[in-house]
Amino acid sequence: MTASGKKLQVVVLLSGSGSNLQAIIDNIGSMPVEICAVVSNKADAYGLARAEKAGITTCLLDHKTFPDRDSYDRALLELVDNFNPGLVILAGFMRILTTRFVNHFHGRMLNIHPSLLPKFRGLHTHQRALDEGETTHGVSVHFVTEELDGGPLIAQAEVPVNADDDADKLGSRVLKREHRLYPMTIRWFAEGRLKLSDDQLQLDGKSLNGPVIFKPNQDIPLS
Repeated sequence: MTASGKKLQVVVLLSGSGSNLQAIIDNIGSMPVEICAVVSNKADAYGLARAEKAGITTCLLDHKTFPDRDSYDRALLELVDNFNPGLVILAGFMRILTTRFVNHFHGRMLNIHPSLLPKFRGLHTHQRALDEGETTHGVSVHFVTEELDGGPLIAQAEVPVNADDDADKLGSRVLKREHRLYPMTIRWFAEGRLKLSDDQLQLDGKSLNGPVIFKPNQDIPLS
């Protein structure tokens, strides 16, 4: 539980299938967390169906109905704020957020990215890792800042690159690690173990000067 003894209220933003949302839902019993809403910018995002099946409030805010990015993010901020979340989770939300939105949720917004940041920011990370001849790939969880995929790194899980890999094979193995790394990191935050203060990460009261790294054969604890 949080310091107040209540579950941490969480809003999840997504644009697609919502597999990381499902991983959070599947592990919700091990976390002092309540997902109070799932918000998507796309009506056909399967993550909305996952949320509805789990009895979670869903909201559609279609970016195509807004004239520009700034007006969309103002509406998104107001919508998310209505739920008074202690944490905002980006789970495949395919939008670059404005400075105003990011700063408003500074220190309480997480993102997961399918690469070992700072390598391969942006899209198509698995193919880019193959093209560059990487022998190790993986996934990162970080706090969100104005810099795209550039916020303070919390944890990473490595995945070996096999000789017969294509982007789909490699991506599938990375996704399995995502589904463990994200719930673990969220639990750290919800339990008060993980904090971002003045751009300095702290885990269990100690400064974190680099991400917690899980090697390919190392288990990621979920409880």
